[in-house]
Amino acid sequence: MNEPPVISVRDLVKTYVVGEHEVRALRGMTLTVQKGEFVAVTGPSGSGKSTLMHILGCLDRPTSGQYILGGEDVSRMSPDQRAEIRNRNIGFVFQGFNLLSRTTALDNVELPLLYGASGKLKTAQRHERAREVLETVGLSDRAHHHPNQLSGGQQQRVAIARALITHPSILLADEPTGNLDSRTSVEVMGIFQRLNIERGITVLLITHEHDIAEYATRIISCRDGLIVTDRPVRHRRVAEDELKILPPEEATA
Repeated sequence: MNEPPVISVRDLVKTYVVGEHEVRALRGMTLTVQKGEFVAVTGPSGSGKSTLMHILGCLDRPTSGQYILGGEDVSRMSPDQRAEIRNRNIGFVFQGFNLLSRTTALDNVELPLLYGASGKLKTAQRHERAREVLETVGLSDRAHHHPNQLSGGQQQRVAIARALITHPSILLADEPTGNLDSRTSVEVMGIFQRLNIERGITVLLITHEHDIAEYATRIISCRDGLIVTDRPVRHRRVAEDELKILPPEEATA
């Protein structure tokens, strides 16, 4: 028996009121994502990809349509209910890193554990968990560095570690390589591929860069609030292989 999709969206519509005008950011999107998929969502500015991510991440709710996440209908949940399911299931990685500048990498990673049920963990337990995920992204030796002591790639790895700290089943990444150079972007995409393959984490990547989208196994293209194509990646880029041909000093983010 096949498992039900981890994400199922049907006829999703999102309308914003701007002054006296209505703007339809989503015009009836329908899609499913299976557990363990790596999906890239692409499209130009105004295509609806960021609005879709906010709804999939339970940061917003649709005007109409249905969104089933892990078997639960979140379409009409209250903000508190959405926050609970979000904290339980989803990790976020953003283009701007969103790290606290006066706080160490370790403390930045620990932040999500201060909320919800995780807030009951003891300090030593939080430290141990944070060190584990920093090791996962190759930054165990930078635990006590502040963001201004880290490169852009290292800051993004701290942000990925923070997203992993609650053991989410889904990672939503919004333009995670937008502030990184091309070599560092390959390193970061390698982390996402490893998490997807080795840990079975479902990854949804929002990007306007077609070459970055090719690290996924499936690409959904949006335009004017609609899905225009949904296709498998025939020649997937493999970050681990690409990093092997980079000089050692350039292969480190």
